[in-house]
Amino acid sequence: MRLRKVLRIGWWEVTKNAGGIDRRTAAVTIGALVVLGALAPLIASQGVALDAGLYRVGVDESSPYHDVVERDPTFAVKPPTRDGISSGRVDLLIDGTVVTPTDSPKGSAALTELRSSVQAYNDWLMDQDDNQTAAYPVSVTLTSVERRPLDSTGTDDGASDGGASGGDDTGGNSNASGDAPGAGDGDTGGGTGGTDGDTTGSGGGGLAGGLGGLAGSLGGGSTTGSPSDIAPPFPFGSLVLAFVFVLPLNFIIQAYGSSILSERLKRRGELMLVSPVTRGDIIAGKTLPYFLGAMAFEVLITAGLVVFATDGANGVISVLAVIPLVLLFLGATFLAGMFARSFKELTFLTVTITVGLTSYAFVPAIFTDVTPIALISPLTIVVRDIQGQAVGLMEFVFSTLPPLLTAAVLFGLGAGLYREEDMFTQRPVPLKVLDSLSGRIKRRTSAAKLSIILLPFVLVIELVAVAMAYPIWLGAPELAVVFVLVAVAVIEEVAKSLHLYAGFVHRKYERTILNAVIVGSLSGLGFFLAEKLGLIVQLLGTDLPAVQQAAFVTGGAEYGVSPLLAVGLLLAPLALHAVTATTSAIGAARSRRGYAVGLLAAIVIHLAYNLTVVTFLA
Repeated sequence: MRLRKVLRIGWWEVTKNAGGIDRRTAAVTIGALVVLGALAPLIASQGVALDAGLYRVGVDESSPYHDVVERDPTFAVKPPTRDGISSGRVDLLIDGTVVTPTDSPKGSAALTELRSSVQAYNDWLMDQDDNQTAAYPVSVTLTSVERRPLDSTGTDDGASDGGASGGDDTGGNSNASGDAPGAGDGDTGGGTGGTDGDTTGSGGGGLAGGLGGLAGSLGGGSTTGSPSDIAPPFPFGSLVLAFVFVLPLNFIIQAYGSSILSERLKRRGELMLVSPVTRGDIIAGKTLPYFLGAMAFEVLITAGLVVFATDGANGVISVLAVIPLVLLFLGATFLAGMFARSFKELTFLTVTITVGLTSYAFVPAIFTDVTPIALISPLTIVVRDIQGQAVGLMEFVFSTLPPLLTAAVLFGLGAGLYREEDMFTQRPVPLKVLDSLSGRIKRRTSAAKLSIILLPFVLVIELVAVAMAYPIWLGAPELAVVFVLVAVAVIEEVAKSLHLYAGFVHRKYERTILNAVIVGSLSGLGFFLAEKLGLIVQLLGTDLPAVQQAAFVTGGAEYGVSPLLAVGLLLAPLALHAVTATTSAIGAARSRRGYAVGLLAAIVIHLAYNLTVVTFLA
């Protein structure tokens, strides 16, 4: 691959408008993305005021509640007239300190909102107090404590847990006190909270003025401060990040996929194929402008977020963490462009890619406080970096290496079709999948090579399955483990055998039982060797949830078994992968139906093995 040729092809891609988008459409799209990047930090830090002016309140300026209502954009201030509440022109009528809601669900909701506004106003008043110790006499800090196993008597063997429990009791009593300073305590700046028993706030110090910074939003809940500060985590930050980081990619992959498909349908790619450049030069050159465009938007968004972020965030780690995600979107779209037969089919494939990869980026990031689960998504690294938290090298590698390698696999499979005999043929997507796999088969040892190449793809899908199973694990651990084991068996057996089936379909392998046993064993061997590289998950420590350990059962040493048994458990997966891959290969050598039967049998064998190992080691 030569840089000069790659840059020239990239320049042609930009100037010749191969994506089929006119300049006006491109300008509008770029403008919309720029506005999104500029507004994203404001949206993330302050939220979207969809409820502005939702409730109409009749209140006079002499009322102690006037400032409360005026500061909250949820309320619209109206003149305090009795006929206003009877006619429905206002939802709340405040006469001095007497609050009268309308006899309707909206009136009740307005009264509830007023209570929250009073609490926020009290908190704001106390934030202005020079003596913060008097304003906030109670402060609570929540600290995560490692959960220790029980000993044989059923008691906790952790000596330090008693102190942690005592801290929890103190915090619980503080929260249970109900009316904290500010709810009628004049000495601590209670403000209007003490004017009406129905509208008093807890006053323990909330979000000043009702608005928090970006760090609070991304953190999804506070864990330190006065009792009313303590809030349960909410994935608002993850929602915003998934939106602002992934949305630009959806626009870019549409243009990128259209460019790739246009090369095939209009046969423009034929000129490139006969030119003195390699397939790698062509693919890299055509991808480079879209990659740089995507990264330009991601850098803009990151820079905007860092401006509002916690001290200590520089955005560099965030940008590096987003690169594999961008390449993953582009790699999947490139492969879709090589598979699709029409723009309608390409649209279906790109929508599928968008939904699948957005789920991969977003769902794990919901569990930001559960590090082993959250780190499946590179967006978790972005959240932590913007918050100013430290990101370890192993955590960064664990989040970014699987999508980066998967992107390389997707580009490699698409490159296998970037030749004249495949580019301009109209074949269904399933057959194109087999074509892309068979293009990498040169000899029988290719069975092992393809199993190794496909492992990153397998790892990403298994990690997503773990993230999907985690909510189940919180309520029913046994069911979640079974779900993960079934998913692992299906994913791995398809990955080990699909390229074998492609080899038999395209006559790359001779259809004999002996040959099926050979290539099946090689496929199992390659997958076993590559699987050992997946031990990177163990670098995060031994505190992985059981649902995640079930997905990566590779041996027995970490469970405290004898060395001899540990060696046996280490080599047992080799036999398993060889047997199951051979079972699928024997079926694939016969027919399509035979492959389906063989694959099902391999999945059953694999699942039985996993259940046996997990049950035995448990």
